[in-house]
This record gives sequence, structure tokens and C-alpha cells, in this order.
Amino acid sequence: MPQSQPEDGSPHSPDKAGLPFKKLLSTLQLNHDYSVKPAGLRWRSNTFFIIATVAVGLFTDLFLYGLIVPVLPYMLGQRVGVPEDQVQSQVSALLAAYAGASVLGSPLAGVLADKVSTRQAPFLGGLLSLLLATILLFLGRSLAVLTVARVFQGISAAMVWTIGLALCLETVGPENLGKTIGSAAIIPEATLTLLKIFSFISVGNLAAPVLGGVLYDKAGYPGVFGIGFAVLAIDFIMRLLVVEKKVAARYEKNDPNQGDLQQTTSHSAPDDTDPEWHPQHDDENGEAPPPYCEDSPLLGKKENEEYKLPEDMPWIARKVPLLATFRSPSLLCAFLVAFIQATTLSTFDATVPTHAQSLFGFSSLESGLLFIPLGVFDLVLGPLAGWAVDRYGVKPAAVFGYTFLVPIFGLLRLPHEGDLKQVILYGGLLALCGIGLAVIGAPSIVESGAVVQKYYETNPEFFGAEGPYAQLYGINSMVFSAGLTLGPLIAGSLTDAIGYGDMNAVVAVICAITAILSWHYLGGKPQMLRERGWRARIRHTLGV
Repeated sequence: MPQSQPEDGSPHSPDKAGLPFKKLLSTLQLNHDYSVKPAGLRWRSNTFFIIATVAVGLFTDLFLYGLIVPVLPYMLGQRVGVPEDQVQSQVSALLAAYAGASVLGSPLAGVLADKVSTRQAPFLGGLLSLLLATILLFLGRSLAVLTVARVFQGISAAMVWTIGLALCLETVGPENLGKTIGSAAIIPEATLTLLKIFSFISVGNLAAPVLGGVLYDKAGYPGVFGIGFAVLAIDFIMRLLVVEKKVAARYEKNDPNQGDLQQTTSHSAPDDTDPEWHPQHDDENGEAPPPYCEDSPLLGKKENEEYKLPEDMPWIARKVPLLATFRSPSLLCAFLVAFIQATTLSTFDATVPTHAQSLFGFSSLESGLLFIPLGVFDLVLGPLAGWAVDRYGVKPAAVFGYTFLVPIFGLLRLPHEGDLKQVILYGGLLALCGIGLAVIGAPSIVESGAVVQKYYETNPEFFGAEGPYAQLYGINSMVFSAGLTLGPLIAGSLTDAIGYGDMNAVVAVICAITAILSWHYLGGKPQMLRERGWRARIRHTLGV
């Protein structure tokens, strides 16, 4: 007798037989069959694991960037054969190649982040670019190969920072953007999450130059790049495992469209009928306070009109909605502050190793150790500076930080060739610079997030359900990368032209100008410039 075909659902049915293979494909996220859940779906889509994956990705980017900073002068001189008098300019050029590629890639990554249905593919693509860059740096023996490697590294940075921060925002949810923290600053919950991430990745910023110098001195290039490949492996495993919230929702509902629907719903604009959305009232009678200042609620009546966009917006603003927010001086100043922050930071990467080598005859190990006083204070005081921004607002932090750096940069001309005392003096001044860098780390991203949130709340229909946040982080990354591009070029060329001391004097002047602009534009008008607002408050209180 002919054998009967197994009925659907029997142990020998084709669906049952292919289930392990489908499970494997689903676990690796290589198919779109949402009827088979991937292994570990719950913990892989957990908020903590997603945020941790982004943090490790950003950590890896900064770690591999800083790992070769103390090694570059010796790599160029000994392996590539660059003349000693050209080492400084070539170090600056390689640092600028990284940042320049990131400048060009960041806005494209921001647009891509808003267009793709999932973040994992471009997130993994950025890691592959970083892997290729690391291989080229390890094997490269010409200036051209090293430049190409740094370009790939910059492309990776653009992808990981823009896509990663967008993934963070998507996980936390823009519905949590816009609550008053403490008594002064308006800090979105997503921005607070980013500040926590920045505190973590600053460890990579601190450890990488030190480890790079130590490993190069003790084990050569294999030691330096060996730890780089190990960090890349950990990063790759986490990026491969992570499952986005909206993708997890599709598996839960067994409906490819359900995740998008839930995501759209959760990211919808605040509802006027939601009592928790409305800003806190200034007094028990429910009266709103006067126009915006550092201690005002998120949106007052007058502010609502200020951030209201006209109906006839240009087509380019409708294509890239973030451009509509560029009319805000506070937002433009926040971008400028981010640019100057990156420029200031990159001057150390470009000049400290070569200056220490010429001044004290330091090896790569000793040059790397100089980054410890610079990075420790940034690491330790970073969370405290974030709390200060939370408690007192962005204006005091930015003004104090940049003003504090002015005399410190001026004093960096004091160390000269000599004994251990001069080394201690130089290390102490770098430690003071670390304090200033910790203070100026938070204001730009906090202010830009707050301003864009005001536009989003006032014009929810224009910005759509997701808002312009991925574009914002793309522009932030682009501006920061532009600072990383120009910083080494300016520092290197000025050091060659007028000397290390005068170069730092120029940076001090830039910090002073930035402090003045921050006082005027960040966090609303300064108190003395909004006297009329206080008079209105007094008249309202007295009932006159």
C-alpha cells in the first residue's frame, strides 16, 4: 500500500522538520518569519541590554581612536619613514582624516537612521568599517594606507554615534523627552540616559592612550592591535545579539506591522489632555510663569508662539525637518559649543605626545601616561558635572567651564625642558584641563535636545511621530566631528608656526569667546537681560 502523507502538524511534517533551521535564522535575525521567536528574545530586547550595546559600541569607537594616539608619532617615524620635522603635521592630518570622514558621514547616517525600518544592519555595517580600519592600521606601511584606514574609522564613527544614539532614543522613547529635573534645568530623560553612557565611554577615552603606550612599549604593534581586535569581537557579539523593541513586538504579536504600530503609538506627540504632560505651574493658582528663563517650565504661552513654525515651510525643511529649528539662536550656540568642545579636546591628542617627546624625550609609554591626569578628572567629575547641569542649568556650567579653561591653557606654556618637577607641572596642568573638559561635556547636547523638544511639542504634525531626534544626533555628531577635524590641523599648524605656548594662548582666546556666547545664548537670556520678565512676575504677584 502506498504510504499516506503525514498530516500537517505531525512530528514528520515539513514545518516541524524545518523548525530548528528557522529558529537559527530567527535567532541570527536573518529572516522575516515572525512566527518563530529568536532564542533569548526577552533579554536581548531588554532596555538595559540595548543601552549597554550602544554604550559598548561608542566605547569601542573611542577606545580604538585613542589606542593609537600615543603610537602614531612612532608609527610614522619608524614604520612609514616620515622625517622628524614632518611628524607633527602628519599626525594632525591623520587625526583630521578620521574626523573629516565622520563629518561627511554623520548627516547621511542621520537620514538613514530615519529611513530604515531597523537599526541593526547599519549598526553592524559601521562595525565592519571599523574592523577594516583596524586591519589596515595594523598592516599599513605607507601614509596612504594609514589615511584610508582613518577614513574608514571616521565612517564607522558616523554610523555608530548617529545610529546608536537614535537607537537609544527609540528605546527610551521621545514621550519621555521633556520633564523638569530639579529646580532649574530642563533635561530630557533620553538625554540623561546619554549622559550616563558618556560617563561610561569616557573610560575608553581615558584607558586607550595609556594602554596604547604601555602595550607598544612592551609588546609592539601586535600587543596594541591585539587588544583592539578583542574589544571589536565583544562589540560584534553584542551588536549581533541585540533585538530592537519594535522588532521584538513583531515577534510577540506574530504580525510584521505590529511593531511599527506600537512604536508609532508610543512615540506620538504629547496629548493636551494628558495632565502629566503640562508643565508645572509656577504657583498654586495655576498661573504660568513669565517668559522662558533657566528656571522656567518647558513651554510657556509666549514660548509656544516663539517655537510655532509657519505653515509655508520650504520644501527642504519638510524633507529635513530639523532645519526648521535652526532659527533658534540657542540651538546654533549649542552646536557651536559642541564644535569648540571637540576642537579643544582634539588639540591634546594632536600635541601632547609630540610635545612630551620633544620636551622630555618621552617614549610612547611615558607619553601615554600623561593622558592619565587629563582623563581621570574628566572621568571622575563627568557625572558630577552632569548633575550640576541638571540642578543649575546649562548656562552656568558652560560659562564656568570655558572661563576656567582660559588661564589653564595660558599656563601650559610654563613647562620647559628639565627634571621631574617640570613633568609634574605639565601633568598637573593637564589635570586641571581635565576638570574643565568634564564641565563643558554636557551643556551642548542638553541644550540642543531641550530646544528641539520645544519645537517638537509645539509642532507635532510637522515633525511626525518619530520627531527629528535622529537628525539632531546626526548633526551633533557632524559638528563634533568637524571640531575633531579642525582641532588637530589648527593645533599642529600653529605649533609649527608660533610654538606650543602661543598655540595654547590662541585656544584660550577661543574658550573666552565661547564663554561669552554661552552666557548670552544658552539656557535662555541672562537674568540682567530679562529684567522686564522679572518685573512682569513681580507685578503679577502683587496684582498690579
